[in-house]
Amino acid sequence: MDVLTQAQKDAFETDGYLVLESRLSPAELTALHAEVDRYTAKARGLTEGTDELDLEDSHRPDAPRVRRIKLPHTHSQVMADLMRSDTILAPVRDLIGPDLRLHTTKLNMKEAGHGAAVEWHQDFAFYPHTNDDVLAVGVLLDDMGMENGPLMVFPGSHRGPIHDHHANGHFVGAMDLARDGYDMADAVPLMGPAGSISIHHGRIVHGSAVNRSTRARRILFYEMMAADAWPIMGSMTKFSTLEDYDSRMLCGRSRQPRLADIPVRIPLPAPPIGKTIYEIQKGLTARAFETVEQ
Repeated sequence: MDVLTQAQKDAFETDGYLVLESRLSPAELTALHAEVDRYTAKARGLTEGTDELDLEDSHRPDAPRVRRIKLPHTHSQVMADLMRSDTILAPVRDLIGPDLRLHTTKLNMKEAGHGAAVEWHQDFAFYPHTNDDVLAVGVLLDDMGMENGPLMVFPGSHRGPIHDHHANGHFVGAMDLARDGYDMADAVPLMGPAGSISIHHGRIVHGSAVNRSTRARRILFYEMMAADAWPIMGSMTKFSTLEDYDSRMLCGRSRQPRLADIPVRIPLPAPPIGKTIYEIQKGLTARAFETVEQ
């Protein structure tokens, strides 16, 4: 293996997550902070979101609040270069093999005092694949503690069912935690200093609360899978041609799909509103986290 120990790999298989502290260099972290500042400046004066920026519901043109930077690898060279570096890919290769394909990227911006919650969900509910060598790498841009809304997971839940993420007859991208037998007291926060990375399995149940602290909580997510995991029809993974799909290879080569005996649900009927998880989850009727708009 490149960077992980066997004990770390075993822990990921058992628990469904890892935190690797101080994985980024100070220079890499500084460059990312500068990029975030550049995008935040773009939000000033906007009355609605753009192809690059998703705005908080409480955003105002004179008081900009960015909720998410969408697909940053397509318009930030800094974030694209980091995505393809061994800083990110080496531990992923250790976990799921040498052939990796990108699913998507996003930078969730939980700014101090108002960063939106993300309700409990499983990524695999959004994009089921032929096998579950699917994961997300989170790059912590800020020191992460309980007070600023860290990502939280239920250890071992990646080895259980894919829960129902529907309400009122359509997909809402979130679970009813009580109905599905989970107690918030059992959730584990993924915390660490800025420059650390978290890795969580695509089937693990996870979410995060509102950031009510005086510190930002920004995480850059690179979601990827083994190249032999192919999307199942109805998945939210979209591609136009085989060439388009092959262009998402991060390392190694594309391979024939591998089928595994795993639980699957299809995210249909499609949500009536929204393209981001924040909008989709507004259809949820039983929320676990409070909301804040100020």
